[in-house]
Amino acid sequence: MQYDYLVIAGYFALMVAISLLFKKMASNSTSDYFRGGGKMLWWMVGATAFMTQFSAWTFTGAAGKAFNDGFAVLAVFIGNMVAYVFAILYFARRFRQMRVDTPTEGVKRRFGSVNEQFFTWVIIPLSVINAGVWLNGLGVFASAVFNADIITTIYVTGAAVLVISLLSGAWGVVASDFIQTLVVAVISIACAGVALYFVGGPSEIINEFPGGFIMGPDMNYPLLLVCTFIFFVVKQLQSINNMQESYRFLNAKDSKNATKAAAMALVMMVFGAIIWFIPPWASAILYPEAASAYPELGAKASDAVYLVFARETMPIGTVGLLMAGLFAATMSSMDSALNRNSGIFVRSFYSNIVRKGQASDRELLRAGQIACLVNGILVILMAQFFNSLKHLSLFDLMMQVATLLQSPILVPLFLGIVIRKTPKWAPWATVVVGMLVSWSVVKVFTPHFVAGWFGIEELTGREVGEMRTMITIAAHLIFTAGFFCLTTLFYKEENDPYIETTKEFFEDLETECVSEEGQDIVDCMQRAKLGTLVIYMAAGLTLMVLIPNPLWGRLLFLGCAAVIFAVGYGLKRSAQLNQSSQQVTVSSS
Repeated sequence: MQYDYLVIAGYFALMVAISLLFKKMASNSTSDYFRGGGKMLWWMVGATAFMTQFSAWTFTGAAGKAFNDGFAVLAVFIGNMVAYVFAILYFARRFRQMRVDTPTEGVKRRFGSVNEQFFTWVIIPLSVINAGVWLNGLGVFASAVFNADIITTIYVTGAAVLVISLLSGAWGVVASDFIQTLVVAVISIACAGVALYFVGGPSEIINEFPGGFIMGPDMNYPLLLVCTFIFFVVKQLQSINNMQESYRFLNAKDSKNATKAAAMALVMMVFGAIIWFIPPWASAILYPEAASAYPELGAKASDAVYLVFARETMPIGTVGLLMAGLFAATMSSMDSALNRNSGIFVRSFYSNIVRKGQASDRELLRAGQIACLVNGILVILMAQFFNSLKHLSLFDLMMQVATLLQSPILVPLFLGIVIRKTPKWAPWATVVVGMLVSWSVVKVFTPHFVAGWFGIEELTGREVGEMRTMITIAAHLIFTAGFFCLTTLFYKEENDPYIETTKEFFEDLETECVSEEGQDIVDCMQRAKLGTLVIYMAAGLTLMVLIPNPLWGRLLFLGCAAVIFAVGYGLKRSAQLNQSSQQVTVSSS
């Protein structure tokens, strides 16, 4: 266990180094602090676009779902893949071309100042709730690993995330996301390879999975599973490609880099989705009693299945590496939320409403840091609250938050990019209607009530959960999205006070963003700084060879270190070549 502590300590040291190394790049202006000044390369933006869809929930709640139900867990991730295809083809570059620093500034350009304030005070609380779910997921897992108090874990991790976001802003957030992508990739691929070896290959997982790999246990209605897949695709299409989530692509240095970032996120999601869940699928065969290993977790017991696999199968030190991956996943989601929230608060409320546009950039920067601190504290308290909900699994908790609370907000922020002629009251009115729809799903259109329409008298616990999610998504697709579309009937151009602003917004949306002058210097700095950090990370992994493991375990760590070193060396080499070419250009001119 002491080796696991050393691995985690090394990881946190690396995170502190990131915040210190990128602190200077975030201290020049609020634009640099909130979105890196829109100067980031595609592979950095792609990493953060990927990692914000990834959290400790993937290793805990989603892993528990994979352990229990097999292939069905991929519904969410297949939806992500489809969503990123649309991002490549349409949304990513247009989000960058909104030419704003925060999502709500984009809302203001599209829908006016009233909607800007409305969504400011809707998005911030929702982000706090989501981040609380992610942090609670990490607390559940970490407490099982180290027999530590969940609340203590929540406070320590929350404080670490807060420090990174506070010190280095968007630069630190995105740089840490890139490093964390490498951490997650290393642990996922290593665990998947070992799992396949011990279980006997992919065919054994498919053939031997308890209850059937495709359908899983406790599922008597295959059509229900098919409908869940279809509706998840619709939900994730909106969840990723909406103005609230546009902050991922606002960081990119130009339109082409935004599109490339979406392509990178898609590739990683395609390969990652399968790789992540091989260990819990294999564990259902190798360790069928894994869910009972931590009975103190109650309904969340199966969420610790990844830990059981790492302890029973992987070499010593892997649990520490796995925990580093979990910290990485949670921190990537949470620090993005903190940075985005502070930007929204400062730009859309403090600057416009409190200071009436009179505040200096330095004052706004300080206000952003204070807002980041307050948001971090609220997230920690929210995670503490979710920990008290012992009867809910992490998967169900995440799905209920996402479908009941988030869906009403995403509908107008998604459709508003596609549908142009809507009255300015349409967005906030759609959210109000959406909240009523969510209430009706909870109180009236329950799974048993809807099942009665089809003559179904009994449902298993799993079928109730699947149907609840499907009903919620379907209701918002039909009624909430339908309401927004119907508002176009009330649009009258002569009564639109924002018609010129809206016209300029859509003109910008179709006009390509190009790199600013002097961008090459910033590109070199990004490559050089991250290259150095990645090489340090490779050195740390190499030291894991000294842990007393069988030869195959030591070689596994050495192979992981070699791959990471190759990435770091490539970045450093690229920075040097780019710098040399600039010097040649300058001397020849």
